[in-house]
Amino acid sequence: MSALPQVLAAAALALTAGASTLAVGCLRRQAGEAERPALFCALLGLGLATALGACRLASSIGIATGAAQVWFEQATLQLGVPLIALACLASARGWHWSGPTWGRLLLGLCAFFELARQFGASEPYALGLSLLSALLVTYAGLVRWPDRHAALAGALGGLLLLAVAWAGPHGDVAATFALALAAPLLALLLRRLGRSAEPLANG
Repeated sequence: MSALPQVLAAAALALTAGASTLAVGCLRRQAGEAERPALFCALLGLGLATALGACRLASSIGIATGAAQVWFEQATLQLGVPLIALACLASARGWHWSGPTWGRLLLGLCAFFELARQFGASEPYALGLSLLSALLVTYAGLVRWPDRHAALAGALGGLLLLAVAWAGPHGDVAATFALALAAPLLALLLRRLGRSAEPLANG
């Protein structure tokens, strides 16, 4: 019985993140060329969350996942979530960064991810990135006011990412459920921002 919450949380994360990945994939196919690099990075982030859910589900039912689960935990928080937050920010502000620019951002995050891992600073680094990502997601929703759907998705998504940061990265049930709830809200936010994706007057 004690394993049931872990199983449910992991299954929820795998399902909601997987469904959100499919939704953003459909959105990317319908988007203009300028929006596709950002949505690709969001897809990557949601894909990492899906893989994390699958690893945690396998582990919770007794299948050994070894170092894979630890890697996906770190990659989701230190690569995936920041990429989704940056995609939300760019869409909210109407910033159409090029593919090479997104590539440099991805490489930079990968480099800092590996440095933090090598120096044993993954947890504080992940905490800082999660807090920053939560603020960016909240801002991305509010900056498109009076779109209440975007504002609500951004505010709730940001709060859930704060809950993930607070609970920590090591398979905590609350953190897993929070990430499972955040994934569809982030996908909804990207969809709402895509419908009003013109540059802001002061941007």
